[in-house]
Amino acid sequence: MKIGMIGFRGIPHTYGGGDEFIRYLGPGLAARGNKVVVYCWSQLFKDKSKYYNGVERIFIPTFNHKSLGQLYLSTVAVIHMLFIKVDIVYIHTLPSGLHSIIPWLFRKKIVVNTDGFDWLRDKWGIIGKTYFKLSARVVTFTANRLVSDAEGIRDYYLRKFNVDSTVIAYGANIETTKNKDLIKEFGVEPYGYFLIACRFVPENNISLIISAFEKVKTDKKLLIAGAANYKSDYFDKCKSTKDARIKFLGHISDYNTMKELHCNCYAYLHGHSMGGTNPALLKALGYGNCILALDTVFNREVLDDKYGIIFKNDVNDLVNKLQEIIENPSKAENYRRNAPNRITEAYTWEKIINDYEKLFKSVLS
Repeated sequence: MKIGMIGFRGIPHTYGGGDEFIRYLGPGLAARGNKVVVYCWSQLFKDKSKYYNGVERIFIPTFNHKSLGQLYLSTVAVIHMLFIKVDIVYIHTLPSGLHSIIPWLFRKKIVVNTDGFDWLRDKWGIIGKTYFKLSARVVTFTANRLVSDAEGIRDYYLRKFNVDSTVIAYGANIETTKNKDLIKEFGVEPYGYFLIACRFVPENNISLIISAFEKVKTDKKLLIAGAANYKSDYFDKCKSTKDARIKFLGHISDYNTMKELHCNCYAYLHGHSMGGTNPALLKALGYGNCILALDTVFNREVLDDKYGIIFKNDVNDLVNKLQEIIENPSKAENYRRNAPNRITEAYTWEKIINDYEKLFKSVLS
């Protein structure tokens, strides 16, 4: 099969979960004899080699803007796919959903991963939210098959649009610490800190976690890895804390450093409230983290009531659960020991790649 893919900033890149996803799916499909083409933001890459791990890369200069950049890239990409004659047009997430109209007009086979509920995200204004709602409706008509990354997403599209979808989550690897010295630059020792790793957007509830941690009695630190990609009042609000135990590390692009921060943390705090199966949560399981996650249908689906601790969207509830896990180190250790088993059960990359290849073949047939 020849599969053209859009909806990413490129491969490899470190912007978010989607870029992590394509780093595994693209090469995995290519290794099985498929031709995979991924469209990339040209200005984000110094190395513009034609191939990355068997995946062909097509670089397109675009705008350095959080929404217009991706819209322009996707527009050029779907037109370009008409000329290189791909068998499958794969569109990742709703920001590129409206672009499915172009290949649909030319009777191309289209698969769309709807991802989460973008129209509910606080970072978008009325125009952005209207665009995403329209995009969600359009892809139910243009796509040959929709992909939902969680049962909760599938249920929504069934109820709202009476359209079924194929549930395929994201994946993660099981990894262990290899070089603990990499965390020393942050002034911490193994299990001497809690970790957050995400973008500074309101729906990730970093401010809630900070407010709770300020009330916890511990000498452990809270390390926050991540940044805002654009000017953000929310980012400034979070950084205004006076608690000296809370450290802001900024965006960390080095894979090994990020892995060591995960593998050596006392517990990982996951405040994501939007979307379906979150890649960051799966990575935390694969790294063997003790996880405290916000109470959402998606986080419960992943943690399955036994692979992590669920906290309510309430500061006092999180304070109590943080204090409990601090005062019971054996409980934290049990969660760390069991976490990778959840990846083995349902979220290996081998399974995810198998599911996508099977889906693409069924669409073609």
